[in-house]
Amino acid sequence: MNAGLVLSVCTGASLFAKAGLLDGLETTTHHGAIDLLRQTAPKTTVHADRRFLLDNGRIICSAGIAAGIDMTLHVVGRLLRQDVAEKTASQMEYP
Repeated sequence: MNAGLVLSVCTGASLFAKAGLLDGLETTTHHGAIDLLRQTAPKTTVHADRRFLLDNGRIICSAGIAAGIDMTLHVVGRLLRQDVAEKTASQMEYP
């Protein structure tokens, strides 16, 4: 994988798992796909209680669509600055 940062929303984590990108990492997915992801990614720690995971460095997965917005705003803050993420959220009328 040559990308510096790769994001997954919802069940996209299953595609990452099938490609072996999540081996040895921690991740999450949509609550309805937790068991499937655990089966697909036996070398991955799957958290059912998190909206998104930040600790993987290059790979970030979110639990669902709304959690994907949270994850994306986090990335905006990480890449640009926290104040830019806050202004973006405000423009979206997102809390």
